Amino acid sequence: MSASGEPRPGTLLDTLRVAVVMLDTSGRVLLWSPLAEEVLGWSGEDVVGRRVGGLFGPAERPPEDTPGSGTPKVGARGTPVSAERILAELMRYGRWSGILALRHRDGHSVQVETRASLLVDGEGRPFVLASMVETSRLRTLEHDLAALDALFDSSPLGVAIFDTDLRYVRINAALAAMNGVPPADHIGRTVHDILDPAVAGRISELQREVLTTGRPVIDLVAAAPGPYGHRSLSYHRLVDSAGHVLGISATVMDVTERVRDARKAERARRRLALLNHMGARIAGVLDVTRVAETVAESLVPVFADYAGVILRGEVVTGGDLPVTGYREGTPLRQLGTAAVRWTPQVERWLRRGQAISFTQDSAFGRVLAGGDARMVTGEQELLATTYPGDPKVYAALELGVTSMLVLPLRAHGTVLGLLVVARSGAREPYEQDDLALANELAYRAGAALDNARLYAREREGGLMLQRSLLPRTVPEPPGINVAYRYVPAGSGAEVGGDWFDVIPLAGGRIAFVVGDVMGHGLPAAAAMGRLRTAVRTLAGFDMPPDELLRRVDALGDDLAPSNAGGWLATLAYAVYDPSTRHCAIARAGHLPPVLVEQSDGPEQCRARPLDLPTGAPLGVGGVRFESIELDVPDGAVLVLYTDGLVEARGMDIGTGIDRLCATLCRRLDSLEDACDELLAELDPTREPDDVALLMARLGGLPADSTASWTFPAEASAVRLARRRVRDTLVKWGLAPLIDVTVLLVSELVTNSLRYAHGPIGVRMVRGGSLLVEVSDPLPDPPRERVAAEDDEGGRGLQLVARSAHRWGTRHGALGKTVWFELALP
Repeated sequence: MSASGEPRPGTLLDTLRVAVVMLDTSGRVLLWSPLAEEVLGWSGEDVVGRRVGGLFGPAERPPEDTPGSGTPKVGARGTPVSAERILAELMRYGRWSGILALRHRDGHSVQVETRASLLVDGEGRPFVLASMVETSRLRTLEHDLAALDALFDSSPLGVAIFDTDLRYVRINAALAAMNGVPPADHIGRTVHDILDPAVAGRISELQREVLTTGRPVIDLVAAAPGPYGHRSLSYHRLVDSAGHVLGISATVMDVTERVRDARKAERARRRLALLNHMGARIAGVLDVTRVAETVAESLVPVFADYAGVILRGEVVTGGDLPVTGYREGTPLRQLGTAAVRWTPQVERWLRRGQAISFTQDSAFGRVLAGGDARMVTGEQELLATTYPGDPKVYAALELGVTSMLVLPLRAHGTVLGLLVVARSGAREPYEQDDLALANELAYRAGAALDNARLYAREREGGLMLQRSLLPRTVPEPPGINVAYRYVPAGSGAEVGGDWFDVIPLAGGRIAFVVGDVMGHGLPAAAAMGRLRTAVRTLAGFDMPPDELLRRVDALGDDLAPSNAGGWLATLAYAVYDPSTRHCAIARAGHLPPVLVEQSDGPEQCRARPLDLPTGAPLGVGGVRFESIELDVPDGAVLVLYTDGLVEARGMDIGTGIDRLCATLCRRLDSLEDACDELLAELDPTREPDDVALLMARLGGLPADSTASWTFPAEASAVRLARRRVRDTLVKWGLAPLIDVTVLLVSELVTNSLRYAHGPIGVRMVRGGSLLVEVSDPLPDPPRERVAAEDDEGGRGLQLVARSAHRWGTRHGALGKTVWFELALP
């Protein structure tokens, strides 16, 4: 009841809807409650004062009366019961119970379970008081209560009900067994009275939160009251139909196995993640030292507090696999190290690069000699890992190391070294599962180290081959200054086919070459060597740059790597004559050379890529090449380079060339310094490729170092040529060369008069040697022949060949030129 005396809504009686009827002993209705009106539809005005017999229909009784009720059985189930018979039984026994089928005012039948009692009022007059409940509502409530009882009695889950004071109201046997307290001892107590204080405080806080907020807690995993185990807790607030809070319900499930399985799965996931993490970090590393460092760093602190990689000397230097087992004195070096924190003790124990030694019968020695991995625990076992009195072991003990794994790093059945991991302090010592994981880590590390060793050998061989094919020194004729650099690709890539060359040509001219054979490794280096040889050979024929490129391209597959079906290479070829400051350039798919011009004006330096036909790479075949010719200002710098200098990921190569020009646009007082500056400013995101760089300052010969004349095709040409040559040599202070020079010039001019029938040009250049050229319009080169004793001629070229330091012929636009050089006195 509420404070006003009204029934409180939302109670169980509201759910059952109990109707009350009062009758006299003759069956006349004295009282008809409002709920009776709701159940049967008849109002009190229609029923009070009337007999109820007309409301009765066929009635049923339970198979047997409620035990202990004292009510006798009346007929079989389904036997009709009249009002008179019920009154008779009431008069005889004082009470009656059963199921009646009453007629609703609308005409349908309503089954009600009825309880009737014979009572006496204050004046001694008897009357009947009956209460009725619809059987449908009653059965629903009975089913709900039966289900609740079944949940408490048979559920394997722990179930409990708490009131608003968080005291146990009801608990099943399963939860009582989990708590280790009988069910009766729970009733009226809180979790503080039943569970351990450490667990009860947290649970009580959760219960209070659910009771206050109404937010349920579902499947919260918490520690069990005992030292081991876990439970899943679920709490819900209990509210009646009127919204009044009655308390909370609890469902508890033992999830110890689930938690244990989840932890195993998590450990397996972490181990797999560690394997993948280390594998990903060492996958692209092809340097032995870096692999060792990466392996150690990837294990700390996830798997160990300290880690070290110890390798045999042959592996460190990239040599062959060790052919003998470990013996005392075998060179060992500690390359990769890692620690959770670095202290003096750690530095003493795990100093990177230090030589390592231990006895054969120690733990390290036995594992390195081919034994299985070992788990080391305890101080005595730690002291026996290397050799007695080892200060590194004492440093480890000072750091609190309590557990260690010593693992062999194997490749092809050979032990390359050791992987050592250790834990210290309160961290859990290693177990057998950890040893299995560490073996897998060591296996992957050993394979990576062996790959790095093999790569180092191949790369070193490729570099050795490539460096042996590159020029060790370059000629610097008068008026020309040269600087060059070759930088191999980093350790993450193989050696490439980049190269450069400086080739002296006839007449004091010089050729500059930079090329790039596409591909990497030994095949590219070998192809580069063949290509360089071909270019040097053809350059000796003194042909124009475009013709040289055509001839090289025509060599076709003869220059291809032995394991490839074809070949491609880019090439830039330039020829410069310091006596005329004239330069001819052609390229085959290569990047454009850059010309840097310097002056004393407001724009002191200007760097620009030369605009010349690109051409296709060599090896394509059937492509036409073109040369351009330009006059070079005195002191200008020609820069030839490969794409490794200007190419970067995600950047157009034109942007790289612009950056190169911007860097070169400064006073290039020293070409050596300029080379170093260009390499220092390489883009860090550039592709890992070789770099070949050649810079040449193009100047002219000193004043009064050249002399040239043109003579008509007349007999006097020989006499005039001798006189001009003699006077010039006297002027240059080269009198000791007069006789031989005049003799050879006479022979060549005479040959031109005899066969060419045109103007004859004579040119002299004083440089590193004395160069003399005789030109005429006849395109056919002279032929050296053996003259008989009685022949008057035919000995001119023989004389030139014997007397000159070197000699040759070349073609020009107007004819041919025969030249010879004499060494200066």
